[in-house]
Amino acid sequence: MSDKRIKLFHGSKSGIKGSISPVSRHLCDFGKGFYMGTSKEQPMTLICNYDNATLYELELDTTNLIVKEIPLHLDWALFVAFNRGRLTKEIAPALYAKYAAYKDNVDVFKGYIANDRMFVVLDRFFDGEITDVALVESLSALKLGLQYVAITQKACDSISIINEQKLTAEQKHDLILKSGENRKLGVSLANTICRTYRREGHYFDELIK
Repeated sequence: MSDKRIKLFHGSKSGIKGSISPVSRHLCDFGKGFYMGTSKEQPMTLICNYDNATLYELELDTTNLIVKEIPLHLDWALFVAFNRGRLTKEIAPALYAKYAAYKDNVDVFKGYIANDRMFVVLDRFFDGEITDVALVESLSALKLGLQYVAITQKACDSISIINEQKLTAEQKHDLILKSGENRKLGVSLANTICRTYRREGHYFDELIK
């Protein structure tokens, strides 16, 4: 909408009740917060299995907020690993401290979404099946959407609901099929990249040491 006022979308399993707050589950891409995407499809695929699935059109006013952007490269993947509990203080204290400090003095994270296709590739990286080179190549090959994550109440108070709509049975059916197709594409791509770059780069356990 403008440099400071951004149109975004949020998918809710049962609808937003009360004020908007940074209360998602902890093990999300950028940690606990209120997640919003730049396109409709991604949040819709997350809620398509729920009876009262609702899509919200929002406006985020970043005028008085500190927004931290995380570019799409290895650092992004390791920050996601940190937030999903795959990078712990016990196994990599220095990296853990680095990513724990990412949230200092930040209201909103801006970065790419680990969507249906990327989940498969990330899991293979975290499980030691592909290297960091293969992962970065995957990040470049997959078309990931952007997300904004409000991690403070101040940021959540800067969000306005413009519109909301309940998903129809037909929409849910189409989205379930689309989600399955995305996962298959991710598996296929990961297999190809794994074969191409199997001897280049470092594995996750090597990086965290």
